[in-house]
Amino acid sequence: MSKTFSIGGIHPDDNKISKDAAIEDFAPVKTTFISMSQHLGAPAEPVVVKGDKVKVGQLIAKSSGFISANIHSSASGTVRSIEMLPDLAGNLVQHVVIDVEGDEWMETIDRSKEIIRDIKLSKEEIIKRIADCGIVGMGGAAFPTHIKLTPPPGKVADMLLINGSECEPYLTSDYRIMLENPEEILIGARIMMKALNVKQAYVGIEDNKLEAIRSMEAVADKFYPDIKIVSLKKRYPQGGEKQLIDAITGRRVPSMGLPIDVGVVVQNVGTAFAVYEAVQKGKPLIDSIVTFTGKCVTEQKNYRIRVGTTFDTVIHATGGFPKEAAKLISGGPMMGKAVSCLNAATVKSTSGLLFLTEEETKRKPENNCIRCAKCVAACPMGLQPFFLNKLALASRMDELEENMVQDCIECGCCMYTCPAHIPLLDVIRLAKNKVLKIMRSRPKN
Repeated sequence: MSKTFSIGGIHPDDNKISKDAAIEDFAPVKTTFISMSQHLGAPAEPVVVKGDKVKVGQLIAKSSGFISANIHSSASGTVRSIEMLPDLAGNLVQHVVIDVEGDEWMETIDRSKEIIRDIKLSKEEIIKRIADCGIVGMGGAAFPTHIKLTPPPGKVADMLLINGSECEPYLTSDYRIMLENPEEILIGARIMMKALNVKQAYVGIEDNKLEAIRSMEAVADKFYPDIKIVSLKKRYPQGGEKQLIDAITGRRVPSMGLPIDVGVVVQNVGTAFAVYEAVQKGKPLIDSIVTFTGKCVTEQKNYRIRVGTTFDTVIHATGGFPKEAAKLISGGPMMGKAVSCLNAATVKSTSGLLFLTEEETKRKPENNCIRCAKCVAACPMGLQPFFLNKLALASRMDELEENMVQDCIECGCCMYTCPAHIPLLDVIRLAKNKVLKIMRSRPKN
């Protein structure tokens, strides 16, 4: 029987219309724009200068803080400049711009298709290799992976969960990786198990992805009996860390807590694949699988795109901006971000380019709250969104904190279910950020 989490959730149409599109390598581009801020935490600091020659996989920026990640070149050529350029939201971010000349890779990267099962590195060597290769979470937050695999003093993991739920509508990049590279994912999980010194791992996959479940089970049953494949109900946000832990283990992460507080580390299937490539093949994180989709898109695609490829380059190569499209989303419709600058480039965690029509994006007129409590029933964190909205509009910060606005995971379930079309998430997200800022400003005991 498929498992699921215990509180809230919704069931939007999954719209996995690109699921049958096999992963294709997107052709290298003429110019690459590599952001220094493509992970959670401090931006990386460039270690190259204008005029330097670089190869694919060469380190071009080093992590600049405890939470930060190295960045490598996704192209070979000459560094044209280091300058401030817009990201997808239009914010100016430091980029290394490279004029591409051929496709010469670092000699340390194993580009063969051979699957390497034997894990030769020690725990410490694994974590160092992952850090050196700039691996980050591929599930959206882009949290540096080596930090997650190094629990703080007093915290011990006894279980690793691999998130293959891909509950965001439209996105199919994780699904395709599970179909096409199941063993590499499981070896990546094994590597992280060794780094954490845990004996058991689970891979959670929603039951609307039966082919992925079968693909992963076939390999796990044959080679990796300490990794169990778990069928999950199709339910959003099944892929949230706290919801996944609840569904598979029954453990509940405390308010403002982290998965490690209940002895669990959660990683995405894409992250597991990237860990395999880093540790077994010496390949830094220089590309990602990106779903190119939307009901107005003529040809659905799943591309392997190198970091630093501009959105408009991908769009032009795939037939141009669809005539019916009114908005482009980076990611999925629930938690993705609207793209305001088509000249912005892909980053490590780019998972989808979703085109929506005007009909799909147009907001309905807002009405008065009727206290129906649908938002309360839908909230997977057990919050009262209608009440948080009222408190936020009145700027009652103390009461927002008392009512746990800081626990909001910004999934959008409340706004999706609201019959009055109140922009609950928009208001609550802003209030949450203000409350967290106040909490961080307090003196620590």
